[in-house]
Amino acid sequence: MTNETDDAARYKAKMAKRKALQDAEVASKTVEKGLLIVNTGPGKGKSTAAFGLMLRALGHGWRVGVVQFIKGAWETGERRALEAFGEQIAWHTMGEGFTWETQDKACDIAAATRAFDKVKELMADDSIRLIVLDELNIALRYDYLPLAEVIATLQARRPDLHIVVTGRNAKPELIEAADLVTEMTLVKHHFTAGVKAQEGIEF
Repeated sequence: MTNETDDAARYKAKMAKRKALQDAEVASKTVEKGLLIVNTGPGKGKSTAAFGLMLRALGHGWRVGVVQFIKGAWETGERRALEAFGEQIAWHTMGEGFTWETQDKACDIAAATRAFDKVKELMADDSIRLIVLDELNIALRYDYLPLAEVIATLQARRPDLHIVVTGRNAKPELIEAADLVTEMTLVKHHFTAGVKAQEGIEF
């Protein structure tokens, strides 16, 4: 019984010390600002994570925006579900489909340009506190948009506006400009085993 009591006491002391350190660390963070967040990497879940963050913001009563750069007029589950929030969401699907589907660079550049014009419009709307730029990294990867101009525009956002950029192969310059970067690492994917994209999982 003594050993169990000693173990419990050591554990309690260890956790108390951990809590004191954690509380001090949290208390030292005093800056509040709109973040530039980048979800990138070869793994699945970049857009899914962005929409999860958007759901959190909606739960706090924020008004949010979405601009989809590459994905065409897919009927996705997240869009259907989030439509229930009505005017709390400004959702714009501006892409022409994946690059290998269009096979028309001029068309893709025009679509990306229209999409980024919409981004600037949403950024100017003071009622919107978070914007998801879905697959913007793909548009930048294929040089559909001028990288320096895009980064300068995102950096010039108002102080309370959060922006999330998704897509593989984020440009190093965007990573440098970002406040938070998460790379989704591919460990295993069912697609390689012949499993097709499924409703409710991929879209």
